[in-house]
Amino acid sequence: MAKQSIIPFGPQHPVLPEPIHLDLVLEDEVVVEAVPNIGFVHRGLEKLVETKDFKQYVYVAERVCGICSFGHGLGYCQALEEIMDIHIPRRADYLRTIWMEMSRIHSHLLWLGLLADALGFESLFMQSWRLREKVLDLFDLTTGGRIIFSVNQVGGVSKDMSDEMLQAIHATIQEMDQELRPIAKTFLEDMSVNSRLRGLGCISKEQAYLAGAVGPMLRASGYDYDARESGYAAYNDLNFGAITAVEGDSYARVKVRIAEIFQSFDLIEQLLSKIPKGDISVPVKGMPKGESFIRIEQPRGEAIYYVKANGTKYLDRFRLRTPTTSNIPAMLDLLKGCQLGDVALLILTIDPCISCTER
Repeated sequence: MAKQSIIPFGPQHPVLPEPIHLDLVLEDEVVVEAVPNIGFVHRGLEKLVETKDFKQYVYVAERVCGICSFGHGLGYCQALEEIMDIHIPRRADYLRTIWMEMSRIHSHLLWLGLLADALGFESLFMQSWRLREKVLDLFDLTTGGRIIFSVNQVGGVSKDMSDEMLQAIHATIQEMDQELRPIAKTFLEDMSVNSRLRGLGCISKEQAYLAGAVGPMLRASGYDYDARESGYAAYNDLNFGAITAVEGDSYARVKVRIAEIFQSFDLIEQLLSKIPKGDISVPVKGMPKGESFIRIEQPRGEAIYYVKANGTKYLDRFRLRTPTTSNIPAMLDLLKGCQLGDVALLILTIDPCISCTER
């Protein structure tokens, strides 16, 4: 029987941008077990609902994570709007959905670049991030920010998009669609990339479901679930379905995310063709009292927002369950039996966001 050893992995690692910390139990070079150590970057953001009024807290919710910032603001605002029975203008729903899909494109392109970097494919990394810059430029044009946008507010959004901005989005999306195709072909067909992805980190449909996986991690194992299909914001006006794969390996997770980028291009085009005229917000009167439980589909998967209000301007509770929180148990399952040299790559394929996880 091989002798077991325990080595620490993280929280700083040259391949991973996230401060994840695992204790890896090894037999020779094979991982027998991975024990997570969560809590390295706790910031106490949920506690701030007791000192920031419910309108101010939108800006704190956005800062839970830079990459998922718009979605966190959206989920929080939807929870308050449900408690206060606020019906926001339909144009605001459309604007929120456009920005949400732009966030998905931005997040997936960032992840593809990081994956290429982990594979040692530097030119592919540069091309993925070059394309991502086009989305950040659109955010800058429409919100004034590239990472934190501060356009969500309880009752709607604070900024509108002019016809010129909508035309710029349309032109950029068409341009990106063409530029992404050769990049996607390299990820999906290049032999050196495939040799590091196919058959690596497999997790079955049943395992993914029982472990509580969400988002591309779940759908890459063949489970057809996408929270957008519940119809929040403007998604009930759009024609789309959940994108799945059946292999359940690292390659399938890449394939699903690339397909979701192209799907987001299509969804934005649908939104641009249907966006109504009108107001972008409604007045918010009174104080919230009650509870709300909201699900939205962040780029990394389903996120859950729970808000409890007591009738004052300060909330009793804000609780956020992030996609990475749900995907860590599945990640621990797929690490078992892998080679030590593949650990960093496998962790990266779940697209971890430790900033979201450790609020």
